[in-house]
Amino acid sequence: MDKAVLDASAVLALIFAEPGGDQVEAHLPGAAISAVNIAEVATRLLARGMPEDTINTIIGSLQLSIRPFDQQQAMATARLRPATRSAGLSLGDRACLALAGTLQCPALTADQAWSSVADDIAVTVRLIR
Repeated sequence: MDKAVLDASAVLALIFAEPGGDQVEAHLPGAAISAVNIAEVATRLLARGMPEDTINTIIGSLQLSIRPFDQQQAMATARLRPATRSAGLSLGDRACLALAGTLQCPALTADQAWSSVADDIAVTVRLIR
């Protein structure tokens, strides 16, 4: 079983050596992440001008368990919308939380808003900062 599910914010904190990155590193190798959240990470790195080869190398070096965003995960993500709407959670946020719920692992994030919905959706949220 996976030790934790990572949000894009958690992975970016690790990559950029931001506060909380050490907490993320403690779950490597093997932490799970949704393909949706990998897309978010890659998007942010591309926006900073990082070459795709470098992005692929960085992501590969983390030894993450990248999980597909299939129909089951899409539906689990969609079901979270009513409980997370008031907190303003994005599709990527909900994809991470849905995967954490499916795997019954804590979700690691830097997004404080997740704490306000964790009990409502029965997912353990661990803030990295």
